[in-house]
Amino acid sequence: MKELKLIKLSLAVFFFGIFAFSAPTYAAVDIIKIDGSSTVYPITEAVAEEFQIETGIKVTVGVSGTGGGLKKFCRGDTVISGASRPIKAKERKKCADAGIKFIELPIAFDALTIVINKKNDWAKEMTPAELKKMWEPAAQGKIMNWNQIRTDFPDQSLRLYGPGADSGTFDYFTESIIEKSKAIRGDFTASEDDNVLVQGVAGDKGGIGYFGLAYYAENKNKLDAVAVKNDAGNFILPSLKTTMDGTYNPLARPLFIYLNSTKAAFDPNVRKFIDFYLKYAAELATEVGYIPFSSEEYKMIENHYKTLKTGTAFEKHSIGLSVKEMLELSAATK
Repeated sequence: MKELKLIKLSLAVFFFGIFAFSAPTYAAVDIIKIDGSSTVYPITEAVAEEFQIETGIKVTVGVSGTGGGLKKFCRGDTVISGASRPIKAKERKKCADAGIKFIELPIAFDALTIVINKKNDWAKEMTPAELKKMWEPAAQGKIMNWNQIRTDFPDQSLRLYGPGADSGTFDYFTESIIEKSKAIRGDFTASEDDNVLVQGVAGDKGGIGYFGLAYYAENKNKLDAVAVKNDAGNFILPSLKTTMDGTYNPLARPLFIYLNSTKAAFDPNVRKFIDFYLKYAAELATEVGYIPFSSEEYKMIENHYKTLKTGTAFEKHSIGLSVKEMLELSAATK
């Protein structure tokens, strides 16, 4: 009997040792590192500030643009990446090559906003075709005055300001207006910092630019928004109402955060941050000038996160999906 007890004890110690050696252990990160889209930045920064006050856990939020942020994310340098467009196939491959799986979460809607100088009293309304005419590659060095866009516009120098090529806003604008990703004239002032674009257009009577609605909302005293002709033939200004009712098209779009699935599943501080983010996303998105989803949609997003289902809804689809469709397609990925 004594020998049997010793054998049982030895086996218990043996198997406990195997489990202790093989089971993954995750010490909480000291700093939650986030980077990515300048458009998503205001929401994430607002969440991070409130989270740090409540928990004392440090969060850093960088602004490398959607592409730049996903480069860092797929190298494992960050645990969360903000994106103003879905992750691309080449980025998915880089993550896969590095052994990084991700969870895709839509967090709010944005209305990409065309802005002009306060002294511009002629371009209050424009069509997508007119925007294409001034921004397309063929316009470089040729379309240099406003009266070349429309004959009743003044003989005023035209200068353009927009995000750089690492920006998801850049990608979305080129795809929706020029109808070809990354196709754009090269002679414009580019910056990943939307504040630089604000200052550029605000100081240039002939200036025109584009960025997310939040930056326009912050700078209404410096800039005017352009009403863009939608698919129904009406000129519509960007706003919470026109984005939610679908009349502000084709420039309304969803925003995302991408999560390192291992950290999102096992790191206690990262889990706390994501739970906090999803709890307050609607409130803080509204506070910084973006358009929240409905409470039912945020509940769906929270449930999707809890499943820890990795992958993207956009392997075969473009932007234009509802939250429900995004989550259903994400859940269907292998």
